[in-house]
Amino acid sequence: MNILFIHQNFPGQFKFLAPALAASGQHSVVAMPMSKPQVTQWNGVKLAPYGARRGSTPAIHPWVSDLETKVIRAEACFRAALALRADGFVPDVIVAHPGWGESLFLKDVWPRARLGIYCEFFYQTAGADVGFDPEFPTSDVGDACRLRLKNVNNLMHFESADAGLSPTDWQASTFPMPFRERISVIHDGIDTAAVAPNPAVSLTLNGTIKLTRDDELITFVNRNLEPYRGYHVFMRALPELLARRPRARVLIVGGDEVSYGAAPPAGRTWKQIYIDEVRGRIPDADWARVHFLGKIPYPQFIALLQLSTVHVYLTYPFVLSWSLLEAMSTGCAIVASDTEPLREAIRHDETGRLVPFFDRAALLDQVCALLDDPTTRARLGAQAREFARATYDLRTRCLPRQLDWVQSLAGG
Repeated sequence: MNILFIHQNFPGQFKFLAPALAASGQHSVVAMPMSKPQVTQWNGVKLAPYGARRGSTPAIHPWVSDLETKVIRAEACFRAALALRADGFVPDVIVAHPGWGESLFLKDVWPRARLGIYCEFFYQTAGADVGFDPEFPTSDVGDACRLRLKNVNNLMHFESADAGLSPTDWQASTFPMPFRERISVIHDGIDTAAVAPNPAVSLTLNGTIKLTRDDELITFVNRNLEPYRGYHVFMRALPELLARRPRARVLIVGGDEVSYGAAPPAGRTWKQIYIDEVRGRIPDADWARVHFLGKIPYPQFIALLQLSTVHVYLTYPFVLSWSLLEAMSTGCAIVASDTEPLREAIRHDETGRLVPFFDRAALLDQVCALLDDPTTRARLGAQAREFARATYDLRTRCLPRQLDWVQSLAGG
């Protein structure tokens, strides 16, 4: 087959699937990223980038600004697809992440191609992330209208897509009928053979502090440090946590940008806002045990999880992070928020401990209890790893099912 992947930041969620299809030797695999790569091929996948020819309209109605941005990208991808067609490329299957709009018009270029879309999230006006955190109430009653228009991109894809792929049951459940019936739930996959426990692991901080499994280490990981992933809840628990655990070091991974939700007040970052809120209640000696590592290379991130004594993961009802499943795969003892996406992976006192998202006292008690109980940590970590291997393993479970999904998409 000829197979085309669409993702503005390719490979994204297709980092295993696209190379596997190319490596089979049976298919010609092409990907269209938005940013122009420095190479023309990646892991056997030919890269055919596209670029937007215009920017957003100044002062456009705020409810349609998101849709305009997606249409601009969709047009750019459409015109690049026309060039691909002129060069003789005709895909049998198109696999697209539609979140940025690029794949809106591809069936107008290749009407006979089968289109499968990655169904990450369907925006909700209630019952998911919006309205979940009372600290950030809706400032405009028209936000519900804006969200409905934000889903226009999803709804238009439903008209042209032949099937969907979603990583978790809960994320798939956010999509409406009848399209929900066309969504297969298959996770992107975790390479549990590579992401595994390592009792001999060590890591050096700032070139001077060597950490090993003998240290008491509390880890907290976000792509970016922000409320959607519970950074504010964790930081507000930090003063008491440091006071109760005088030997512990706290390792915080994440950038200063915004991945989800509202931006912080102008000129500030969520990271600094909550540092400023709690810093006055933390003595200098305790603050020296808090390490903000920023965004770190992937091997160092895995080493950090392998070192972790207790790992904390919090999230609004939203998409589930790979980092949580990677923490499970390395055998971390995990304390997580009792929110919908997590209940598929964290079963209370089996694969981790669940606490109410806003309950700092419960969070502190569970973290400290596990720090004092190596037997329970070992049990939870082992069961978390076994669950990750049985449910999310890339080689034995997820990738074979993804390949079958592509084949079934091609066959109708």
